[in-house]
Amino acid sequence: MTESESPRVHLPPIVVLGVQPNDPPFRLIEVAGEVIGKAHSVLDVIEIARLIGMEDADLDDPDVVRWVGGDKFTWTSWRPAGRGRDKEHGETRHHHRWRS
Repeated sequence: MTESESPRVHLPPIVVLGVQPNDPPFRLIEVAGEVIGKAHSVLDVIEIARLIGMEDADLDDPDVVRWVGGDKFTWTSWRPAGRGRDKEHGETRHHHRWRS
């Protein structure tokens, strides 16, 4: 198979990686395969798109942005229920530290 016959894999210009547990949580942003920063909200992704010359980027277009580990509305880490009990109130509480 020659290079012209091989399938091409299209990578969108912006890749938003999964949520990183931190206070506050954030998502790393890749442009052209390099991590260029982190975003705490979709507004940060819009700003990064503007900085790389993509005015009015359609964040729902998979040819523009690839969302990994959640969509543009995912900005917190998932935590399973029952990770701890508040003995005084009998409530389930979530631990704030995660290990992958």
